[in-house]
Amino acid sequence: MYPGHWAEVNPEKKAVVHSVTGQCHTYRQLNDRSNQLAQLLWELGLRRGDHIAIFMENDIRFFDVTWAALRSGLYITTVNRYLTTGEAEFIINDSDSRLVVTSAYLADAAEDLPKRCPQVKRWLMTGDARPGFESYESTLAQYPARPLEEEPAGMFMLYSSGTTGRPKGILRPLVEESIRNLNILGELQKAVWGFDEDTVYLSPAPLYHAAPIGFSTGVHSLGGTVVMMPRFDETGALKAIENFSVTHSQWVPTMFTRLLKLDADFRTGYDLSSHKVAIHAAAPCPPGVKHKMLDWWGPVIHEYYGGSEGNGMTHVTPEAWLTKPGTVGTAIFGKIHICDDDGKELPPGETGIVYFELPKMSFRYHNDDTRTREVQHPDHSNWSTLGDVGYVDEDGFLFLTDRATFMIISGGINIYPQEIENTLILHPKVLDVAVFGIPDEEMGESVKAVVQLMPDIEASEEVEAELLEYSRQHIAHYKCPRSIDFEDELPRQPTGKLYKRLLRDRYWGKKDTRIV
Repeated sequence: MYPGHWAEVNPEKKAVVHSVTGQCHTYRQLNDRSNQLAQLLWELGLRRGDHIAIFMENDIRFFDVTWAALRSGLYITTVNRYLTTGEAEFIINDSDSRLVVTSAYLADAAEDLPKRCPQVKRWLMTGDARPGFESYESTLAQYPARPLEEEPAGMFMLYSSGTTGRPKGILRPLVEESIRNLNILGELQKAVWGFDEDTVYLSPAPLYHAAPIGFSTGVHSLGGTVVMMPRFDETGALKAIENFSVTHSQWVPTMFTRLLKLDADFRTGYDLSSHKVAIHAAAPCPPGVKHKMLDWWGPVIHEYYGGSEGNGMTHVTPEAWLTKPGTVGTAIFGKIHICDDDGKELPPGETGIVYFELPKMSFRYHNDDTRTREVQHPDHSNWSTLGDVGYVDEDGFLFLTDRATFMIISGGINIYPQEIENTLILHPKVLDVAVFGIPDEEMGESVKAVVQLMPDIEASEEVEAELLEYSRQHIAHYKCPRSIDFEDELPRQPTGKLYKRLLRDRYWGKKDTRIV
């Protein structure tokens, strides 16, 4: 199913609601507006397999654009709204996008993009359009709200950074079917968590992320209602559950931590009785935090592990997790293999690289065959890894213990050190730099930089402030180091390889795991 079906069955039902303003799109409106944009895309000459992008904050029009692509056979890339102009430029160009929709809210970051992305044919902006952009609303109004004669199913091509620091588009093959016959993610949601036409789904996270936009379109496939928060705040989330009778929701562990920091009398004063299923993923959840959430919300908290690559997935119910605290569950698709660095499969209980096996490789990294090969098992091309390390117990439950890369997960957001290192090393006062995650009670991990200064520069608070400001000028703020320490010399091999673990272990107390 898709919005066209639900527009016929229940046209005035709310498809998406803004949790703060109450602004909504009914299924009729979502269907009409996505049809209008699909007509524009067709007129522009875009056909099955072409690409578009959206660079926007959480806004209900986000779903117009998403469904226009999904019902036109196109790949859609959602660009992180916090990226700088240069970072957004790279993704738009690398994705081969031919149309971009952005917003007046992001106009300062977006206004130079048309001259930096010459392959883009049309630029649309919601709100007051800047010069070089067409008004989104006025442009849509020029097109009929009727479906294309053929509606091939489109697909997301989302970006996930790799160890080289450059974001990589995750390209999965298009299916050979019409969107009219598919449920996108809906079938998985229905089977595992009981989503259906009566679901009211709270989406508190940024829509450019894979899970929020994927789950939201799945809800639309099933005819439910999405309650979209413009941004997460603890009180607003509890109010939304009560005010909209939310049945299902999705979170990252940092949100749980912040909810638990509310005054106990205050946070327990909301009616959460409608809430049947709360799903979390994206980062490890400290067992103590999860126990407290289960005590508060009851046995409604489910967890899954997987990536945008769609190469496999595990799931654990609240009941099962309580018997095996810390697990991310058993495989619901993709057989799990634990292997050593040489690819040899290990028995239960032994720690190694986590691979998922599917009948065939489910994705490739756009414009990066080298990176695609790197995540494949050396002897089995249909086994692939997300770079995590863990073990499987005798009952088939997966436990993650570390990460093969030095990826940082802060508040459920993936941050890749190489990109930050590549920025700071360009500063004239920096001779060498290492970036990694350190323990953070609220965020899970925070970004730490350790810098070796040029011989004639002395470490000081003023130099630290200068480097922090430099990083904020060149990369998105959420990636920037929260603090910088200085070393006389960083531990490198003669070959140039950095012993980053020696630095990191000082902050992690030489633990065997980075998951706390």
